Amino acid sequence: MSKNVDDYIQQGIYGEKQTKPDERRRFLGTLRERIVIALTQSQVREPGVYKQVEDALKENQKAHLYLNGNMSYGEFSKYIKVAGKYMVDYTIVTNKDHNSEIGLVLAYDYAIDKEDIYVKKEMGVKKQEKAKEKKGAFTILSNVFKRRSQ
Repeated sequence: MSKNVDDYIQQGIYGEKQTKPDERRRFLGTLRERIVIALTQSQVREPGVYKQVEDALKENQKAHLYLNGNMSYGEFSKYIKVAGKYMVDYTIVTNKDHNSEIGLVLAYDYAIDKEDIYVKKEMGVKKQEKAKEKKGAFTILSNVFKRRSQ
């Protein structure tokens, strides 16, 4: 009986015991096995919305969107708008003791064990496209100046 009373007191002081507390801190209050898709904070800060996240929200309307509250609202508000479009509930999770590198998580309240949850950054492709555009514009300008000098 004293053990049950002690457990009850401890729970009252420190809160309910949770499984895998480090994992829950990292993944904004949920477990890795429940996640459909995740973005890092730097990915959330990028302009525009990742197509993979919008597709995941569209296909998983019963899931829940968790957003890192240690980021500014303006950085993730675009994902709130998309969640509203597909009627997906969301929660802004702020942990003052731990700032996770994860910025966004779409997860169920049960295990789905999806193997690959992270969206790959596509910055290399974008940089290459910009380099081609710059090269193309430079080529056009240099051709104009060559023609005038001839």
